[in-house]
Amino acid sequence: MASSSTSNPDLRATAAALDARVVGRRREIEIILAAMASGRHVLLEGPPGTGKSTLLRAVADAGGTGFVFVEGNAELTPARLVGHFDPPMVIDAGYTADAFVDGPLITALRAGSLLYIEELNRVPEETLNVVITVMSEGELHVPRLGRIEAAAGFRLVAAMNPFDAVGTARISSAVYDRMCRVTMGYQSAEAETAVVAGAVPGVDPDIAARVVRVVRATRAHPEVRVGSSVRGAIDLVLVAAELAALRGTGPTDGATGLDAALAALSGRIRLHEGTDRHADDIVRELWVAEFGEFGDVDSGGEGDQGKA
Repeated sequence: MASSSTSNPDLRATAAALDARVVGRRREIEIILAAMASGRHVLLEGPPGTGKSTLLRAVADAGGTGFVFVEGNAELTPARLVGHFDPPMVIDAGYTADAFVDGPLITALRAGSLLYIEELNRVPEETLNVVITVMSEGELHVPRLGRIEAAAGFRLVAAMNPFDAVGTARISSAVYDRMCRVTMGYQSAEAETAVVAGAVPGVDPDIAARVVRVVRATRAHPEVRVGSSVRGAIDLVLVAAELAALRGTGPTDGATGLDAALAALSGRIRLHEGTDRHADDIVRELWVAEFGEFGDVDSGGEGDQGKA
C-alpha cells in the first residue's frame, strides 16, 4: 500500500496528547504513529491487560480516524469478515451491489478507517488469508461484487496475546511480513500505580502502590504460569473499598483486604502444571508478604481454580 500521512500532520503533538491519556506507553505510541504515518499495518503483541486495545482506540480517536472493531475467534469466517449477499434481496433483484451486506473489512476499506482485529492469533487461517491479500494489494476482490479499493487512511491494526496462551496458534510469516510488530510488556510499577489511581479516583496512593506490588508479584512467582494484569489491581482496590464499607473496617484490615484479593486475583492467575497448590494459596501468600498476618479466612473450598 502506498505511504500516506495520518490525518494529524503534527505527530509530535499527537504523541504528546496520547501520552497524557495512555500512561507509560510513550515509546509504543511513537512507534505506532510512525508506522501508520508511513502507510504500514501494525500488530501489537503482548499479554492480556497491557492496554493494547486502549492504546489503539486512543490512536484512532486522536487522529480523527474511523475505528472498526472485530473480535478475533474461531468463528470469524471470511464471510463474517468480508460480508455477504442478502438471500431475499438476491432472489428479488439478483447479485447487485445493493444486495451485498458489508462486513467489517469492507466497511473499513470503503471509509478509510482502522480495522482493529483483536486476538489475531485466534482467527482461522482461511480468514487470515483474506487479510493478507488486503494488506498486500490495498484492495479486495469479492465474487459477483467486484473490486473494493482501500480508501486513503485504511490500516489494519491487530493485537494478539503470546501464541502459547490457551486457544491461540502461531501466526504465519506471511502475516508478520506485512505488518510492523510492536511488543507490549507490562508497564513499570509507577505507571501501573498511576493507572489504578486514574481508574479509582480518591484511592490512597500508598494502598494503590502496595496492591500493585502484590499484583506484580503474581507475575514473578515460580509456581505461576500467567500472572494478573493491572486490571486485577483495579478490581482489588474497588472490591476492598466496598467490602470495608460493608464491614466497617479499613480496606486492608484483617480479612477484608485478603478477601478482596482472593476475589480479584485468584481467577486471573494460572499455575504451572504439576503444582500441588491452588491459586488461593498463592494469593494468600503474596498478600501476607505485603500486608502482614491476619486471622483465618475461609477460602471457600479447595477446588482446582487457577490451575487451568
